Amino acid sequence: MPLVAAMLPIPLPPAARLSSTLFHFFEITAIVLGALGGGLASRRDRRTRFDTTGIIGLGLISGVGGGIVRDLLLNEGAPLSLQHPSYLAYAMLGAALSLVFGRSIGTRTLALMSFVDALSLGFFTVAGSTRAMNAGLGFLPCLLLGVTTAVGGGSLRDIFSGEAPKVFQEGELYALVSATAALLFLLLQKFGAGVNVAATIATLAGFGLRMLAIRYGWRTHRVEHLSDPNR
Repeated sequence: MPLVAAMLPIPLPPAARLSSTLFHFFEITAIVLGALGGGLASRRDRRTRFDTTGIIGLGLISGVGGGIVRDLLLNEGAPLSLQHPSYLAYAMLGAALSLVFGRSIGTRTLALMSFVDALSLGFFTVAGSTRAMNAGLGFLPCLLLGVTTAVGGGSLRDIFSGEAPKVFQEGELYALVSATAALLFLLLQKFGAGVNVAATIATLAGFGLRMLAIRYGWRTHRVEHLSDPNR
């Protein structure tokens, strides 16, 4: 019964919605950090020879791709990044910064990538869940769209780079961290916390959990291939 109840739509009085100013701060911060992280990740990929256009383009995809996928699924008009061209400008700024910070991939750059990646994950998750929540969706759709917003840009970047999305492969905890942050954000509100407080706590929790996963090497493991019955 608790699981069924959790999947029911969450009643959201107007006062419970994330303030417009705070939402835009979360969205823009996530876009800049996502584009910066995407550009740095593309520069680190030694198997490819991306030029400036490639780095900027992949950074742009990383910054706004997840939000575009989310908004298309919500079907409430054009994606926010197209309604507000400043979002695209911020994404291009983040991608351009990756050209400055990523001239050499050393220890400091890797540390910066980890920090940016963890912070953008928290911001994107909360922004995505909030957007779905304000559209009147229930608990589970809000959680899923929060995760989609967080991992969608990186997944699209991987696809455009010619490889399977890393989020679907064994490796460091990422989608699970996003799902945990989204779950915390929604549960805090369900049990009476103010939405702005819930957003701040969930963002910090997502950031902290991601950093801990990197620090201690928490990883997912691949599922073994099915055995061939004809062998």
